[in-house]
Amino acid sequence: MSLTASQVSKLGPGRHADGDGLYMLVKPTGARSWLLRVQLEGKRRDIGLGSVEVKSRIGAELVEEVSILHRRVLTLGEARDKASVLRKFAKAGRDPILERDRDRGSVPTFKEAAIACHAELKAGWALKSAASFLSSLEDHAYKPLGRMRVDSIEASHIRGALAPIWNDIPVMAQKVRQRIGTVLNFSKASGWRTSEAPGKSVTVGLSRQVKGGNFAAMPHVEVPAFVGSMSERAATAGRTALLFLIFTAARSGEVRSARWSQIDLEKRLWIRPAKLMKSREAHTVTLNEQALELLRRVDAERLVKVDGLIFSGAKGKPLSDMTLSKVLRDCALPYTPHGFRSSFRDWAAEDMPSIPDAVAEVALAHAVSDKVVAAYKRTDFLEMRRKLLDAWGRYAARADVVAHLKAVA
Repeated sequence: MSLTASQVSKLGPGRHADGDGLYMLVKPTGARSWLLRVQLEGKRRDIGLGSVEVKSRIGAELVEEVSILHRRVLTLGEARDKASVLRKFAKAGRDPILERDRDRGSVPTFKEAAIACHAELKAGWALKSAASFLSSLEDHAYKPLGRMRVDSIEASHIRGALAPIWNDIPVMAQKVRQRIGTVLNFSKASGWRTSEAPGKSVTVGLSRQVKGGNFAAMPHVEVPAFVGSMSERAATAGRTALLFLIFTAARSGEVRSARWSQIDLEKRLWIRPAKLMKSREAHTVTLNEQALELLRRVDAERLVKVDGLIFSGAKGKPLSDMTLSKVLRDCALPYTPHGFRSSFRDWAAEDMPSIPDAVAEVALAHAVSDKVVAAYKRTDFLEMRRKLLDAWGRYAARADVVAHLKAVA
C-alpha cells in the first residue's frame, strides 16, 4: 500500500513502506528521511535519498533547475522519481550511490562522508561495532573535522582531533583513529579524495601511550566505597548504567544496548542475544538483588511500558561510551568502565575460591575451551554463576561501607 501526502506529515516513528523498496523513516524526534532498498549484484543496498519535504513547495522553478538525483529535500513525488531513476541504474548493473553522487559539484564534509560510509559498510560489521561507529565519531571527531571537506583533511587535522583523548582514554583514541581512517579510505574509493588516510604521520607529535593500561581497573577493595559514593549522588543515566555494569560485570556496550525485552524479572535473568555480544554467541546473565533493585527503580520511572533501551540519553538515544567514562572522570578517578570486569575477576579469584575459575570466565562471557567444563556449564554453571554474582552484588554494595559513608558525609 502506497503512502499518501497526508501520511507523510502525520505518521509516527518507524519505517513506512511506499512500495518497490522506497521507505520513509521517522525517528522518535520527528525527523523524516527517505530510503531506497535495491538489489545490486545479489546484495541488498540501502540508499539514503534525502530528508522529507512536508510543506508545500515554494520557489518550485528554482528547484526544477536541480537534478532530481541531487536534491536533498524531497516531496513524496520527488522521492518516487529519484527512487525510480536509481532503480534503473541498479538494474543496469551500475552503482546507484555513485550515480546519485556523481557531479554534485562539491565534495562531502567529513560528517556526510562518515554517514555514507556507515550506511554502505555496516551490513558487514558486528552490531556493536556498527552502533558505536557513528557515536564515537560524533563524540570525538565531528567537532574538529565534521564540517571540513573530506578531501582537505590531513594528518595534522586528525592529530588535533585525537590529542584531547590520546592519553586519557587511549583505547577509544585508537578506535577513533581507525574509524577516521575508514571514512577517509571510503572517500578515496568514492572519488572524493585523491589519497587514502594518512598513516604514521598522524601520531607524530602525540606522546607514546602507556602500554598494558588499556582498561585501567579499580582495585576490587575500592569498589564498595565507590558504589557507596554513587548512592550519595543524584541518579543520572550515566551513573545508573555504570552501577548496573558493575553489578553484572558486563561490557559497556552490552549495558548501553540493553533493552527491557531482554530482562526476565521473575527468573532474575538478562538474556542477551548473539548480536549484542562480542563473541556473537547468546549469553545469559544472572541478576543479583542489587541489579534487580536498580532495574525496578528505572522501571518505576518509565512513563510508557514498552520495549526500549533501559538506559537512554537525550531523546531516547543510546548512551555513548563517554557518558559512563565521564562518571569516573568527574570523580577524578583514573579507571575505565571496562576495568570493573577485571575488578570482578580479581575479587572472584581471591574471595570466592570455592567457585571454579571457569565459572567466573563464563560469567564474563569469555569462551571456555576445556571440553569437559564446556559440557558441565550446560547444567550447573547457571546456578554457580548466580551464586557468584549474588555474592559480588552483596560485596559491591556492602551495607557497612555505605553506612560509614553516610556517617562521615
